[in-house]
Amino acid sequence: MSYSGTIDGPYQMRKYLGLPSTADITAGEPPPLDLVKINSISGSGATVTLTAAQSGSTALFDRAAGIVYTLPTPEIGLLYKFFVSTTITSNAAKIITSAAAVYLLGNVLTNTVAATPAANDGPKTFAGNGSSHIAISMSGTTTGGIIGTWIECECISSTLWAVRGVVCASGVIATPFSNS
Repeated sequence: MSYSGTIDGPYQMRKYLGLPSTADITAGEPPPLDLVKINSISGSGATVTLTAAQSGSTALFDRAAGIVYTLPTPEIGLLYKFFVSTTITSNAAKIITSAAAVYLLGNVLTNTVAATPAANDGPKTFAGNGSSHIAISMSGTTTGGIIGTWIECECISSTLWAVRGVVCASGVIATPFSNS
C-alpha cells in the first residue's frame, strides 16, 4: 500500500488504512476505537463509587474540598485514570480500594511545585507495597493533590491494583499511600 503526501489526522490515517470514516458508519454500529470518546467522571459530591462499566474513564478531582473515589470490586483489566484539575484545599483527594484485603501495588513519582525547590523536595518515588496499602490520600500539600497530578489504577488480580503516576506536591513531600 503506497501513499504520497502527509497523513495529518485520524481521517487520513483511516483512509490510508482502508477503514471507514465516521460518515461510512451505519446507524447503530459501534464506532471504531479511534473515534470513541473517553468519558470523564466529575466528582460532583464528596464521595464517588466507581463501577466496572466506567473502566477506561478519567475521574477528575475537580472539587477543592476533596473527593473520595472508591475503586470497584476487582476484575482483572479494569483501568481508571485520575487527574487533579483543581488543587485540593481541604479534606483530601483520595482513591481507596473496595475492601480491606484489596491492595495497591506500584509507584508514584512525587515532585514539588515550589518555584525554588529545597534539597529535600524531590523528586521522590513512593511505593504502594501490595500488602497493607489500600488508599492514596493527597492533602493538597505535602502528599500531593495539586493541579496536574495524575494517577492510573489497573486491576491485575482479585486482590491487587497496579498504580502508577506523577504527583504534584508542596513543602517537604511525603508518601500519599496509606493503610486506610
